[in-house]
Amino acid sequence: MQLKVVHTTGFTYDGGAATSFNEARLTPQTLNGQIVVHTRLDVHPTPWTWSYRDYWGTQVTAFEVLDPHDSLTVTATATVHTQRIEPTADRLSWDDLRAEKVADQFCELLHIRDRVRPPEDLSSRYAEIGRSSPDPESAARAICSLVHDEVDYVVGSTDVHGRAAEAWEARAGVCQDMAHLVIGGLRQIGIPARYVSGYLHPESDPQIGENVRGESHAWVEWWDGAWRGWDPTNNTAPADRHIVVATGRNYADVKPLSGIFTGAGKSTMSVDVQVTRLG
Repeated sequence: MQLKVVHTTGFTYDGGAATSFNEARLTPQTLNGQIVVHTRLDVHPTPWTWSYRDYWGTQVTAFEVLDPHDSLTVTATATVHTQRIEPTADRLSWDDLRAEKVADQFCELLHIRDRVRPPEDLSSRYAEIGRSSPDPESAARAICSLVHDEVDYVVGSTDVHGRAAEAWEARAGVCQDMAHLVIGGLRQIGIPARYVSGYLHPESDPQIGENVRGESHAWVEWWDGAWRGWDPTNNTAPADRHIVVATGRNYADVKPLSGIFTGAGKSTMSVDVQVTRLG
């Protein structure tokens, strides 16, 4: 598919902002199965900007607005060609995955931080999956299915600062929570795992030329000889409707837009994502 995404984020400042300093992770990546045809980031008021790739390989645009302003609008536009392909690398066995060189290479993606740490009851179930599964792939799929089957997708049930354990206790969350729950389980049983953020076209069979309201989305990838993705919210492998923007240890590494401002008491944010299939 060829997909166009327009992601608009607006801020209004109560009393006005004197200055603001921000980082945007809104530029899709060119990688296997995905080619970025065009991308642009527009900011109003006009800022001073510079771009770099962060530690995890995500394209970051940092920008500063140094003049007083009552509002800030960030519009990211991208056209991406997707054609997902299955990795060809052989899958590893448990013994292969537990080699010291794997632990050294992926130590940061095996460490269980509080954000993704499973509660005791869920941890016991993850441990049983690890013991009973014949290979890492089977275990990873089982963990994804467990989270998909037992956690309801409920918009507004959590916030971006929430922890996986809280979503599990409520048995409700959004894609971010499901990704965190899966990542905690994979790491617990020794499978390197990372958080993936991006976009998902909401229609199962998108019509060419039809502009629809899309959504930011999150899923996971685990490593067992190659990076292999799974979308636990929809219990499916990422397909041509998925667009990768950023990867990291958890949501904190991939926030679409983050920053600080001075001079205003508080701000109000609005977000709109529009997706169009072009071909």
